[in-house]
Amino acid sequence: QVQLVESGGGLVQAGGSLRLSCAASGSIFSINYMAWYRQGPGKQRELVAKITTGGVTNYAASVKGRFTISRDNARNTVELQMNSLNPEDTAVYYCNAEIRTTARSIIPCWGQGTQVAVSS
Repeated sequence: QVQLVESGGGLVQAGGSLRLSCAASGSIFSINYMAWYRQGPGKQRELVAKITTGGVTNYAASVKGRFTISRDNARNTVELQMNSLNPEDTAVYYCNAEIRTTARSIIPCWGQGTQVAVSS
């Protein structure tokens, strides 16, 4: 069994910063990509940022230049540094990872989500 646990959400004023963390634990053989998604009020879940094992990243256009994703492969963690936050960034943020649990088994995993609220 594998689980992802997020932390670091909260309430911040516009222009402020937050740092989200996610740790994977359990029966992990290896982890392919790790990512952050978000779902705002009344909106569909969308990809925020993604990072491969080798450190290749991609970002949603709306967060490029403001958010930075990073990971520690040895600790099976991923972080999202969010700067210059604005009210449109208000959402539940979900950690996501593609985890290989055995040599032949790969599963997508999701965290429970952490709330980020940005006040104007």
